[in-house]
Amino acid sequence: MSEPSEPEPSVSRPAAQRGTAATTARPETGTTARRRAERPATPGHSTPRRHLAQPPAPTVTARPDTNPTASTTRPETGRRETGRPEAGAARPGAGAAAIATPRRHTGPTPSHPATTAAPGATSGAAGKRPRATPWLALVALAYALVQCLLVVPPLAHALGWDETVYVSQYDPRVPAAFFSAPRSRGVSFLTAPFIAATPSVLVLRIGLTLLSSAALYAAFRVWRPVAGARTTALAALLFAGLWITQISGPQAMPNLWVAFGAVAATGWFLRAVTGREPRANWWLAGCVAVTALFRAPDAVWLALPLIATALFRSRRTLAYLVGGLAAGLAQWVAEAYIRFGSVQDRLHVSSATEGDMGLHLNFDNAWSSLNGPLLCRPCTATVDSPGLTLWWLALPLLAAAALAHAMRERRLLPTALPMAVAAALSVPYLLMIDYSAPRFLLPAYALLALPVAGLVTRLNPRRGLVLAGLLIAAQLVSQATVLTRVTASTAITNERYRAAADSLRTLGLRPPCLVSGPRALPIAYDAGCASAQVDGNNVSTTVAGILDRAAKVPTALLTAKGQRPPHYARDWTPYPLHHTPGWTAWLAPAGPQGP
Repeated sequence: MSEPSEPEPSVSRPAAQRGTAATTARPETGTTARRRAERPATPGHSTPRRHLAQPPAPTVTARPDTNPTASTTRPETGRRETGRPEAGAARPGAGAAAIATPRRHTGPTPSHPATTAAPGATSGAAGKRPRATPWLALVALAYALVQCLLVVPPLAHALGWDETVYVSQYDPRVPAAFFSAPRSRGVSFLTAPFIAATPSVLVLRIGLTLLSSAALYAAFRVWRPVAGARTTALAALLFAGLWITQISGPQAMPNLWVAFGAVAATGWFLRAVTGREPRANWWLAGCVAVTALFRAPDAVWLALPLIATALFRSRRTLAYLVGGLAAGLAQWVAEAYIRFGSVQDRLHVSSATEGDMGLHLNFDNAWSSLNGPLLCRPCTATVDSPGLTLWWLALPLLAAAALAHAMRERRLLPTALPMAVAAALSVPYLLMIDYSAPRFLLPAYALLALPVAGLVTRLNPRRGLVLAGLLIAAQLVSQATVLTRVTASTAITNERYRAAADSLRTLGLRPPCLVSGPRALPIAYDAGCASAQVDGNNVSTTVAGILDRAAKVPTALLTAKGQRPPHYARDWTPYPLHHTPGWTAWLAPAGPQGP
């Protein structure tokens, strides 16, 4: 039995010699060589790799400047060496006779492409992927610039009617306006930090511009692994190019934020179902919860098609969907019990405020208000510039074409699901109310932009791409035309509210004070007064309540041109409000001052 050979000392190669062939042989002692030579050969016993009768060979090390694949002669065997270990050679170990060199690739292979760049090269290296253009970020930046140039300057001095309701809820300087049953608190939460820091409308507009641009990027960025970078950027461009999307960015209104939440939630749902991403479920729950904060009923319509899909594709996602919806609705439900008695009572009051929700085919009103006004109630407007509304008629046709193309490519779910969610979110505004506003369909537009963009990016002929580009450019120009006109009209209306508030202050109306009448909410906010209504959609008090307050604080009742005040204010003093279209303020007789 032969004695075990001594452990071979380790050989370390310098960094410059890595990847070159190196062979080191250790001379054996005479006793060990003699014992191995005297061992009889047996059948099946492998012949040692070395001829032990030969004298010890010196160490052979490849020079750094030599070709690592050049052949050399191993002195102890006479074999030609090519820099690769022979087949069947034992791995180096404690008892190995030689150190095996790692295998080198002498030519390019599919898994090991050849590189020609020198070590340490920083530019011009082969195989370096060019940096992709951040198209989505550029779209978000352009969206912010359009708002800053075309929307913020005209609207920088006054808030609109609904804006004053949302903003006044957490304004420390002004009494909160009446918060009707259909509203949700998300916009009030969003604007609270700005309005607490400063009463400047300009600061609020700029802050919302930056937030909406960031939200546009974040919402559509979710879809990049699902639809691709080009499709995602084009969808964001199509949505951001709409005039109602641009004017809604700096405004304190909920529908745009519902659109962002719906896009992000649908994207995370697809990534959770098809991509098996563990974190996608949590992001899905968060997006649904945030959407519910901005408009609770819309979040329910958003969740319905997602829940139906999850029942067939991934029931594990159901828990996150339902949990996110419940978390987002918690505040709305709690307020329903505190202010209205129960959820059912709040829904009943909400339906009455909306004009008795039921089956109402509202397509004609949506068409009439497509290019303005911002609120069509009652909707007596006619279509302004019908040629600029053709995109609305083409949208369902383009969506159907995208669906047919997705069926041929067997990519049905990423195309059909956003269309189903868009249809669900459109139900209450197209089938259940009898008035309209362009902002109501913003979530549907955002979701439908994704399959339409996917259809455009899959056009193969160059002529088709050029034609699509021209049509998109024409659409953007037409939307800018509508934007400038509607923005100017909105600014005039908001300035009238501000002018009426200034006139009330000149008449001696100082906080604490009360304003009532059809336009009381925005004018009272600008004047620093409380507001109250005895009829209409924002009923918040009674005639007895108005008279009781009028005996304690300065009170004004507003009427339109040519209108008479109600019976309880017939003996109040009328004062015309300057820089308004004939509005009149009827001031109650002076009573004891104080809260």
